[in-house]
Amino acid sequence: MIQTPFFVSFRLRRLTQHCFDDTLVPPKSQGGFYDNDFKTNHLTCRHYCSGFCIGTFGSSRSVESAAGRHAVWREYSVKTLKWGLLYTAAFLAAFVGSALLKLNSDPTHGKYNTRWDETIGKAYTDLPYGEGAANKFDLYVPADKSQDAYGLVVYLHAGGFTSGDKAGDAEMLKWLCSKGYVAAGINYTLFTEENPDASVYSQSEEIKAAMPYVVAAAEKLGYKLDRMAIAGGSAGGCLALIYAYRDADTSPLPVRMVFEAVGPGSFHVEDWGIFGLDQSPEAAAGLFSVMSGQALTPEDITSGAYLDAVKPISADRWVTKDTVPSVLCYGAHDKMQPFAASKPLVAALEKNGVDHRHFVAEHSGHGLQNDNKAYLEYLDAVVEYLDKYMKD
Repeated sequence: MIQTPFFVSFRLRRLTQHCFDDTLVPPKSQGGFYDNDFKTNHLTCRHYCSGFCIGTFGSSRSVESAAGRHAVWREYSVKTLKWGLLYTAAFLAAFVGSALLKLNSDPTHGKYNTRWDETIGKAYTDLPYGEGAANKFDLYVPADKSQDAYGLVVYLHAGGFTSGDKAGDAEMLKWLCSKGYVAAGINYTLFTEENPDASVYSQSEEIKAAMPYVVAAAEKLGYKLDRMAIAGGSAGGCLALIYAYRDADTSPLPVRMVFEAVGPGSFHVEDWGIFGLDQSPEAAAGLFSVMSGQALTPEDITSGAYLDAVKPISADRWVTKDTVPSVLCYGAHDKMQPFAASKPLVAALEKNGVDHRHFVAEHSGHGLQNDNKAYLEYLDAVVEYLDKYMKD
């Protein structure tokens, strides 16, 4: 019998000083974690961090890998929107330039530990859903096959849209499976030197395309599915919101709810600063071009025409009175997914009367690192909503 911690703590090295100067509140004064060995150059967080995307679980990258990715972004920038994307390169390289070392501490004090063995469930890995190299998913199925139907919970990995892997979410998927759900982690084509055309939009389309394959694989194994939830952290949270709000009507299963932490939920230029490097229309055009997969100009930014281009990836633009129940958590000092960018999403949910819970980690940045109480309240709300909307 193996006990694995569901939510564990990790150290985040501040490789890019300017990214984090404004995101940190002294952890000791706010009741967070602090490691004297790492002093001011490190903070403790409970997530894996792959730059832009710090999710519940994700993948760490080495300093050498981060440096290489920085070069990739810079080369791509010069080839496309030379001025604007040069700053986009610095912006996103700052995300990817974060490396982590695991810690063994568990801020939940065992509350969300996962027991995993053959009596709990079984994992099937790298099942295909398309022709692309990244078009793979992992499926976790409960050992108990006595139910007439099961709920599916999909969890999408973090990684700044440029890194990460479903394997990094194994503990989350095991935990969900241990609760009686069929759980799935889906990979998507990352924006890299080899895949310069990948974007948040193309990734969202891959997630949509994967769903029928996930359902078919589960049913082939003898698990009839009749409902689903989708979730993720940061980049994965963004993609989860898009699917839940934009694509629920075409889903092979009724979408009952979504939960996510620090995932970009809106793309309004006034909310997206570039860490103080540049606030120009050129920089904004570069950033939103990469995100949307469309070539935007500074004129598109100043005229507001960019809003049409980013609508397909802007969760807040798809909220209606029929939007599924949602559980969200954001850091008030987040500069990676700017905290201001979460406000239009929350406002849209409130305006449309959507059942939702919104948690703010008042002393934390993207890692939600200094607010154990708020983060645990978020996790408890996730369980509450799963019980309410995903049970028979």
